[in-house]
Amino acid sequence: MKILIQSALLLDKKSPHHGKKRNVLITNGRITDIGDKNYATDRLIDATGMVLSPGWVDIGSYVGDPGHEYKEDLTSLAKTAAAGGFTEVAVLPNTSPTVQTKNEVAYLQHGNDNRLTQLHPLAAVTKGTKGEELTEMLDLHEAGAVAFTDGLKPVWHTDIFLKTLQYLQKVNGLLIDHPSDPWLALFGQMHEGIQSTSLGLKGMPRLAEEVALARNLELLHYAGGRLHVHKVSTARALDLIRAARKKGLNVTCDVTTYQALLDDSLLADFDTHYKVYPPLREKSDQDAILKALKDGTIDVLTTGHLPQDEESKMLEFDLADFGLINLQTAASQIASLANAIALEDLLEKLTDKPRTLLGLPLATLAEDEKANLTLFAPEAEWTFTHEENFSKSKNAPWLGQPLKGRAVAAFNNGKHAIYE
Repeated sequence: MKILIQSALLLDKKSPHHGKKRNVLITNGRITDIGDKNYATDRLIDATGMVLSPGWVDIGSYVGDPGHEYKEDLTSLAKTAAAGGFTEVAVLPNTSPTVQTKNEVAYLQHGNDNRLTQLHPLAAVTKGTKGEELTEMLDLHEAGAVAFTDGLKPVWHTDIFLKTLQYLQKVNGLLIDHPSDPWLALFGQMHEGIQSTSLGLKGMPRLAEEVALARNLELLHYAGGRLHVHKVSTARALDLIRAARKKGLNVTCDVTTYQALLDDSLLADFDTHYKVYPPLREKSDQDAILKALKDGTIDVLTTGHLPQDEESKMLEFDLADFGLINLQTAASQIASLANAIALEDLLEKLTDKPRTLLGLPLATLAEDEKANLTLFAPEAEWTFTHEENFSKSKNAPWLGQPLKGRAVAAFNNGKHAIYE
């Protein structure tokens, strides 16, 4: 099959076509021509005003499969990701059973041959993600786990955190952790501040993230290894990461696409759709995140995709579960962030940077390369309707809302998904 993407702006710093408008011909899943020629094809996409980049990667989405398939299964996750422009997704290990043996790794990988969006297993650091007993990480690495994390839970046990850094050095493995002191954050429902006080809700202080991060960075300094800090949310946490890098520590970090755009004022009417973890914080933290995106402190952007069924979300605020779905809508947040940050820099945090961290092959815009691509329309106006939502869950504050910026097409593994 031949598909011609016409008049797209190509953004890929590795490509000789970076920053140029080109026609891109895809033939049976490979890029066969980049230039100004037109061809008779099976499908023509007028990409005027659109951006073509290497395929987007998400570094930590949740899927309920196995165990909680009613929230999200592998098929719905892959379809949702493709509709959002994501050609590869690293999947958190918090399933039932936990991704802690070769069987669970193989289960997540099974079906990749027939999927556009490739699912990459993140294996658990501890059995059951309880933080008490190490998994067989080296065996899991050999089985195909791309990194190690307890996912929705922090690796709170100091000795286990230390040993993990040491063990993973044998295979140059990556430890991913969202730092949070479980006692300081205990029973917290939202960011601790003026808003939580006025609403009468128990807050999660910035200190919970910062104390745990400071501890983790000290352990990294002692043990060596590679640490990726997942879903940073505070200004001081970013300062701690900058200082650690100046000392030569191998530490990277990511932030959710919405964290720099939303704040805790959105919880004024107890809307549980905005109950996320880490919590939405204050404007000073938003400003710090934008600065860190600009100066390169933040390496990767992630969606924070965490589907929850209605029974878990449509409750009193203090009883509702954390999380929102965001794979299909992250593109609109990228478009908003591009008002303050160069789009080519943002896209690098969705393409090359996560692939490099996870040891995945880089995708590029070059002739005779496999087509692993995302077509993005930053000016497109659309409404995220229930009919267009491919997730099994509905916990998104922007359902039914007008949005600007969307993924128009995704290409990978000889397959394509086009949404015009």
